[in-house]
Amino acid sequence: MVGYGGRRRRRALAGVLATALLAAGCGGGAAEEESFAESAQCQPYRDYQGNSGTTVSVFSSIRDVEGVHLEQAWRLFSDCTGIKVAYAASGDFEKEFQARVAGGDAPDIAFLPQPGMIPKLAADGAAKPASAATKQLASQNWSADWLAYGTVKDTFYAAPLGANVKSFVWYSPTTFEKKGYAVPDTWDDLIALSKKIAADGVKPWCAGIESGGATGWTATDWLEDVMLRTQGPEVYDKWVSHDLPFNDPAVVDALDKAGSILKNPRFVNGGFGGVTSVASTPFQTAGLPVLQGRCALHRQASFYATQWPSGTKVAEDGDVYAFYFPAVDPAKGKPVLVGGEFAVAFADRPEVQAFQTFLASAEFATARVRLGSWVSANRGVDLGAYAGAIDRLSAEILQDPKAVARFDASDLMPGAVGAGSFWTGMTDWIKGKDTRDTLDAIEASWKD
Repeated sequence: MVGYGGRRRRRALAGVLATALLAAGCGGGAAEEESFAESAQCQPYRDYQGNSGTTVSVFSSIRDVEGVHLEQAWRLFSDCTGIKVAYAASGDFEKEFQARVAGGDAPDIAFLPQPGMIPKLAADGAAKPASAATKQLASQNWSADWLAYGTVKDTFYAAPLGANVKSFVWYSPTTFEKKGYAVPDTWDDLIALSKKIAADGVKPWCAGIESGGATGWTATDWLEDVMLRTQGPEVYDKWVSHDLPFNDPAVVDALDKAGSILKNPRFVNGGFGGVTSVASTPFQTAGLPVLQGRCALHRQASFYATQWPSGTKVAEDGDVYAFYFPAVDPAKGKPVLVGGEFAVAFADRPEVQAFQTFLASAEFATARVRLGSWVSANRGVDLGAYAGAIDRLSAEILQDPKAVARFDASDLMPGAVGAGSFWTGMTDWIKGKDTRDTLDAIEASWKD
């Protein structure tokens, strides 16, 4: 059986070849380009035409194969409209983006994984309100909850781009079958499984929070996932809006519960060292010891599917797969921590508005989904478009009526906290700072 990674590579190659043939067919001059633009293949892009010969600059944190797939997903848009998309990405996106905006060098469009930045960008006049066409299409394809993240004081600025389910634990089905381990249904089952694996002589968990200028974000996900499970969505929302102080006893309880795994020397850090090694282990490679049997569990989002080595089969009967990070009390619903990016415009030229509108469409979302390792909450995407097992599982979870989904808290909080003191505070916590001091420091940094 051909692994998921192999199928994804073949699809990507097919996309490259198709694009090359398309470019060759359009390379015969203005007449042929005009003829192609009027072809049936370009029918879905007619509303975006009329701005040929222009360029839209886009800046993002999405790099490597994921960045290539994004460019492939909008290639037909460019070919049919004549609008060139100049795409750039950075591993230090947050710092570079804020520096560019402050220096008057903002991109035409940025894919922001922290919608909590949008209110300030709007207040400063940097972000531009989305066009009526973008708002209409986004309203058609996205739920009110998702649209609210891109709205400031009743003005719509940004439609969601991708989505990811963060409430996953990666594991090796082969190891589980060999050892007789069962996928846990509750938090207590998860702790019991961790103890059993530890008793078998293996550190059950591997983790890593190093991410350049964004070091610490994976640790914030742990607190957010546990906070949602222990306190419920209403309290979680109050925490995000700072109606609940960051050092409230509810947050203390949640962080200590996360620490019962993440700071437990019996449980971490399989394949890397002790607890403090979590701070220096890159998040991209943190889960790889699962394949080598040096750990059994790795909590990370759906997008981690792209981090496994080439040829790794990601499937329920494959080399690796993932299960839902279990609820503390399943009777209270199915808490799901989600993340995603929002396409924010910093220019309102016609070509920029056209591309921003296209990004809110089912055509773009479906094109990207079919390339693999991408999930969208866009209601215009059929589940049949998902080729990858984890992508499809993520989409099913997002559509589960029992799901109680909440966006990543750090991405909703003001940038100075969510992408600042929260990240650094959790890094200090991993390195040995106690829970109360950690949360007190983050609370002190929050300026209302």
